[in-house]
Amino acid sequence: MTTVTTQDLPRPRSILAVDIESSTDRINPAKARFRRVTHELVDEAFQVSGIIKRHRDALIDRGDGVAALVHPVDHAPKALLLSSVIPTLSRLLADHNTCFPDHQFRLRAVVHAGEVHYDRGGCFGESLDLTFRLLDAPKVKKTLRQTTAPLVLVVSEEIYQSVIRHRYHGIDEGSFKPRVRVQLAGRWHRGWIHVPDGAQPLDLQDQVNRS
Repeated sequence: MTTVTTQDLPRPRSILAVDIESSTDRINPAKARFRRVTHELVDEAFQVSGIIKRHRDALIDRGDGVAALVHPVDHAPKALLLSSVIPTLSRLLADHNTCFPDHQFRLRAVVHAGEVHYDRGGCFGESLDLTFRLLDAPKVKKTLRQTTAPLVLVVSEEIYQSVIRHRYHGIDEGSFKPRVRVQLAGRWHRGWIHVPDGAQPLDLQDQVNRS
């Protein structure tokens, strides 16, 4: 008889991941800079929002992005990712781009929550698969190309139903649009896109240049 331990079982996590826009078009020194700054900004956004390091796993490097897994503790509710962490990250990135105009970059971001497995190689599981499928959805990339925003967010159906539709403080339900559908394990999943306030659509020529 096989003995199952808690180490074999999945653990609940809130998931935030970001990806650098057009990273493959950058030369390696630029990639190195953007990677370093992305890690710094994500960590700072969590710290400013009160989600300290003991409430989350160490940041996971994804080459052209980073993922954060947040523990299910009272000090780190899912709503705080949307009402504070993401807005703070967007502001920090905008400030960076203003201060360093020759080193500007933008991010796609995703928020999801679910069960995550761990082994000696790291973390894995369907919840992470869906997270990255949403993050890489063509509609999310297109939305970022078509706006001046430093960051565009997509959230899963689970996050929309459990958090956003309840309109908790600091969360504007009307700013999330169901514009993404991705397929995973034979099932379709919706994603809801959010563009921060104040961002403007690019004119037609700018959209062509970014395509």
